[in-house]
Amino acid sequence: MPLHPTVAGVRDYRVATGFTPLYTMSVDQARKADAETEATNWDWIKQPEEVFDLDIPGPAGQLTLRVYRPQSDGPLPVLVYFFGGGWVVGSLDTSDAICRTLSAKVPCVIVSVGYRLAPEHPFPAAIDDCYAAVKWVAEHAAELGADGGRIGLAGDSSGGNLAAALALVARDDDGPSISAQVLVYPPTRSSGADTKSMRENTDPMFFNAYSSAWFWDRYLADPADGESPYASPLNAADHSGLPAALMMTAEYCPLYDEGEAYADALKRAGVPVEYHPYTSLPHGFLALASVLDTARDAFDVIADFLRRRLG
Repeated sequence: MPLHPTVAGVRDYRVATGFTPLYTMSVDQARKADAETEATNWDWIKQPEEVFDLDIPGPAGQLTLRVYRPQSDGPLPVLVYFFGGGWVVGSLDTSDAICRTLSAKVPCVIVSVGYRLAPEHPFPAAIDDCYAAVKWVAEHAAELGADGGRIGLAGDSSGGNLAAALALVARDDDGPSISAQVLVYPPTRSSGADTKSMRENTDPMFFNAYSSAWFWDRYLADPADGESPYASPLNAADHSGLPAALMMTAEYCPLYDEGEAYADALKRAGVPVEYHPYTSLPHGFLALASVLDTARDAFDVIADFLRRRLG
């Protein structure tokens, strides 16, 4: 399918204004550019009643969580959210609009995790931080107005990778019970995957195959670390016993094939999977929800899945 007209307009604008891909920058430059990229006009969604940051003990000192809590007469389910950014860029702020939207739409308490970034803190630092956060949420959910027996994991892009990995970690470690995982265009195996979508998606105006390699190279201190199923969830020898999954992929995304492959692996292991491949769209399309109806519809799909799976 051709690019969605709205997305094509975004691409034309980037070409006209000299868009610079993050993978051509230094890490510091990429972080600054990512932080300056703001979605416009998210006023279409009701905002949570309360948003606040708190610090908890983490593996390497204080770990910051951002909590989104809608008004409710009783405990709400809780969704632990991991922001995207290739494990190198991104922050609690860059995922703020997505978390506000999901918190209001489900509704649920959302806990967004400010995990450490690579290359200063390579794999498995992000995994360690995120697992510490999941365990803390399970133990302290009542303090947040949440039900620790109804926990979901979610993330977009590398955050989706972390959500998938944490579902594996929690299962393998006999950790907190996870009821659902939402995986939005996630990488599921380390750099070098020879797939059709990786070969074909090289457009520098969007996240592409070069972007994928750039981020993996900074996330992994040693390429061999990518063989771990907690870095590459598709490498897990056993996918059984994992929580029900919602997988979203995008046609113009180099990760399309491995996302589809992960959904298939979960299905073969008996995990309930809802798979939604989106045509005509690139990686990162959720961030266009202010101007793209299809992205707003995707939020509705996520919210419906979480309502059914978290109760």
